[in-house]
Amino acid sequence: MPPTLQRRSAVRFRERAELLDFLLNVADVTSETLDLDRLLANVANIVKEVVPSDLFAILLYSEKAHGLRIRYSIGHREEVVRSLVIPLGEGVTGAAAASRAPILVNDVRADARYISALDAVRSELAVPMVARGKLVGVIDAQCTRVKAYSEHDRALLRLLASRVAVSIDNARLYRRVERQNRTLRVLAHLSQEFSSILDLDELLRKIAKTVRALISYDAFSIMLLDPERKVLRHRFSERFDKRVDLDNIPLGKGITGAAAESREAVRVNDTLADPRYIASHPDIRSEVAVPLVVQDRVVGVLDVESERLGYFSDEHVRMLTLLAPQIASSVENARLYEELNQREQRMETDLKAARKLQSVLLPRKAPEIRGLDIAIRGRAAREITGDVYDFFEHSTEYSVLAFGDVSGKGAAAALYGALVSGLLRILAPRRRGPAALLRSLNEALLERKVDAQYATLLVLLWESSTSKLTMANAGAEPPLICRGGEIIKPNVAGVPIGLLEDRDYDEVVFEARSGDMIVFYSDGVEDQLNPAGEDFGRGRLIRALKKHCAMGPQALVDEIFGELDTWMDSAPITDDQTIIAVRVD
Repeated sequence: MPPTLQRRSAVRFRERAELLDFLLNVADVTSETLDLDRLLANVANIVKEVVPSDLFAILLYSEKAHGLRIRYSIGHREEVVRSLVIPLGEGVTGAAAASRAPILVNDVRADARYISALDAVRSELAVPMVARGKLVGVIDAQCTRVKAYSEHDRALLRLLASRVAVSIDNARLYRRVERQNRTLRVLAHLSQEFSSILDLDELLRKIAKTVRALISYDAFSIMLLDPERKVLRHRFSERFDKRVDLDNIPLGKGITGAAAESREAVRVNDTLADPRYIASHPDIRSEVAVPLVVQDRVVGVLDVESERLGYFSDEHVRMLTLLAPQIASSVENARLYEELNQREQRMETDLKAARKLQSVLLPRKAPEIRGLDIAIRGRAAREITGDVYDFFEHSTEYSVLAFGDVSGKGAAAALYGALVSGLLRILAPRRRGPAALLRSLNEALLERKVDAQYATLLVLLWESSTSKLTMANAGAEPPLICRGGEIIKPNVAGVPIGLLEDRDYDEVVFEARSGDMIVFYSDGVEDQLNPAGEDFGRGRLIRALKKHCAMGPQALVDEIFGELDTWMDSAPITDDQTIIAVRVD
């Protein structure tokens, strides 16, 4: 710390007038904006003026994570900022947060609480921020000198923290309100899409996939009310890769029965502690049930479950509650499907011409990529497809694979898919990282916003020298990977592109092995119906993959489509179907 700056922090506020001037300056700087990022940067600049540091961080308390996360930092490693969660009571910052009192450590090497961020650090000063009686976060300063901070520094930083805590809390509240407003706009668009899908089975599948893209549940059910028997009857359920049937639940029984009887959403943070819970799966720990009401009449219940304790937040409940009326109305209006089908038939002539144009946009044959053997096969439900896929080579070592689907069907979906394909070809050569590419695509689509349209997309970066696959997902189905007859399903999820502004995407790295078979598929494969109205399902797809995993990619794709054709028999194609199989050399 420069001697002049050290002297400045020690003597600056000896005069009361100087301290008042400084606090007025703090008030001005922290009240000029509700943008959280800008506000935290302003706070950091203020702290640096009076309490110099080699490492600096503003950590905010997350109720969902039950701990502190770094929201602004100087000097900390990027991986620490991205992943570190400090529980209350742990480390110097966690202890300051738990006690709500500043903690000054003259020598961190003599304090067992210290969580090492840099070997050279010797002293630390952590001061909690509290507003309206609740913990907002912690301001943390670290220095490479022993006894770098004085009691004067602790008192000054405590005074500053008390002034900025309310501003930071207001900025976080403002951000939540803005996020909720964006969510409302998204839900309005989704409601429009739901109202346009009038085949009940297709509608319920779409609802399940849409909710999954917004809330990463472990189980999903829609139950419809039998008014004569006063019981909830199973209509649609999914749990991981299995379908489950929960049937004949009386009103008032179980979580779903309680929601139907009370006509209010019911959230259970711990199913083991709620006597109403009907134990269908022992590993389920939290649940939300929302009644579906049309014209003051309960028609069913939407239910989501998670293996995580207390997983569902107030925001999740609000989102489902806002979606519920439109879902209820769409389910009730399914009888209009026949009329919609007749309208779509009049579009078939135009769709045939569009199909010829679309064939130019999608790769006609599998590319040659070092270390991979690739096969592609697809077919459209209505002459033109909403499925999107492409390949881009950055070098002989790095290649990008993209695979996804556009919301809806028909001409609108195909045109939106053409927009996504075009943007992919522009942006993919410039951005090698999957997460960065998805973020750029999302921003580009929002600049060309189309109401009720969005796309799911899985982007993978293949590194041939190390056989690594780096994946980022925007609401698409993750790939199925067959290794030695066993199926691996990478856990990678995210919000579809074209829906929400300022979205970041997580990346997952998969270490591929020679002989691995990686299969990408559109939802039209598992959703394909047979003449009895039963869907092909992911379970049959997985069994087919296991059965034919030892084949080459083209033979595997042909076998799966063969089993799909046998299943559908005389039934029409339900949705666009695309399968890409990739064998690792």
